[in-house]
Amino acid sequence: MTEHLDIAIQAAKEAGAFLREHFENTESLVVNEASQHDIKLELDVRSQTLITERLLGAFPDHALYGEEGIAGNQDSPWQWIVDPIDGTVNYFYGLPHYCVSIALRHEGVTQLGVIFDPSTQELWTGERGKGAFLNGRKLSVSDRSILKEAVITVGFSKTAAAMQEGMGRFSELASQVRKVRIMGSAALGLAYIATGRLDAYIEGFISLWDIAAGVLLIEEAGGQVTLANLDNSEDKFSITASNGKLTLPIPS
Repeated sequence: MTEHLDIAIQAAKEAGAFLREHFENTESLVVNEASQHDIKLELDVRSQTLITERLLGAFPDHALYGEEGIAGNQDSPWQWIVDPIDGTVNYFYGLPHYCVSIALRHEGVTQLGVIFDPSTQELWTGERGKGAFLNGRKLSVSDRSILKEAVITVGFSKTAAAMQEGMGRFSELASQVRKVRIMGSAALGLAYIATGRLDAYIEGFISLWDIAAGVLLIEEAGGQVTLANLDNSEDKFSITASNGKLTLPIPS
């Protein structure tokens, strides 16, 4: 898998450099779509196009499934999962907490994951059975097992129902843990758990491209992830991810 990982790292770094170049230049940001709780930028599309060219240029028989659409051979057992900007709202508002997330699955099982944070130049990588790494340093999740000592992150998604559920979850957990953080990037939240910076992440509605790479990182760092498919969908989930040592409520 070394060649696959090398190409994924190259694609993530090139997309990250492209995004960093345009960061905080709000006059150049073209909004393709906006709702009350979400924004999609032209740069999302351009970033995914760059990533697609790198990945499928190297592996033309592979499939690609991203937030901005699909490409390649959709019958292939090899499928790249891409989020070209995870944390688009943060990016649009000039908050330096966003990333590029790339994963590769074979017959539905994730084999590698790459998350790149252009703001900090932090690169998370992982391969199934080979561990998770941050800029080459092997990772392990935190040892915290007492909920009141934990720092966790939660997500609220975008629909009214999901936000209401998320607020209830926030209220339930806030009094039980040391702190709850709402950070705006699921992929970075998962990477932080793999690194030991955070102890858990819970969200009731999340997409495959948001979590594919991060889930592998956590598992390879010794953590635990529980996913439940939503609405008979293969790419929408509820998620509870943690260091595997905490007892947490699992969203229904």
